[in-house]
Amino acid sequence: MTLHAGHHQAVQWLGLTFHIDTLIATWITMAIIVVIMVLATRSLSLVPSGIQNLIESLLEALESQFAPTLGKHWSMVSSLLFTFFLFIFVGNELGLMPVMGTVTSPTADINTTVALALCSSFSVWAIGIKVKGLSYFNHFFQPYKAMFVLNLFEELAKPLTLSFRLFGNIIAGEILLELLYKLPWFVPVPWVWIAFSLFIGIIQAFIFTVLTTSYLGMALSDEH
Repeated sequence: MTLHAGHHQAVQWLGLTFHIDTLIATWITMAIIVVIMVLATRSLSLVPSGIQNLIESLLEALESQFAPTLGKHWSMVSSLLFTFFLFIFVGNELGLMPVMGTVTSPTADINTTVALALCSSFSVWAIGIKVKGLSYFNHFFQPYKAMFVLNLFEELAKPLTLSFRLFGNIIAGEILLELLYKLPWFVPVPWVWIAFSLFIGIIQAFIFTVLTTSYLGMALSDEH
């Protein structure tokens, strides 16, 4: 039995390898987010209803979780964090559709999760330098100068853990889901797993975003 999950349609161009299925899934994810945002903002009202109310409730719930960590710097990074959460959440759920081999989650490709993790780390470094200048790098030598090597390894490990955690959870879910789809239609297990995978997709998007928030909080704190 051949599984589609974890396999990609590779195309060579200018000496580079592109996973076409991942690119298509990424563009679909972005298109879904754009459509949702347009629908939510095209008729803004002081008393929100429908999709505007849904999106505002979601963003307010995220803000209540993330803003206390960042304090006065929240407004500077709120759009970045919301974008991380929405892209990862929609991307994670894309692979739940019963069309294995046609559309998959972009986050089921290690290239996507590594790119997201690097964006997270580079954003932390750039915003830290913007706010604190070169003094941002002082934390590498705290609490003792001898800790520089360990602190450096810790900083480099952050994008690795972010990317592999997200990739591992999503690809494992898609592999199991593909196996369950091969069961007879009257067996309810696939639908139970879909519901569970929906929950996992939300949790993984939240974990990635809350860890990025934590890294930003440490980078921007006065005592850092």
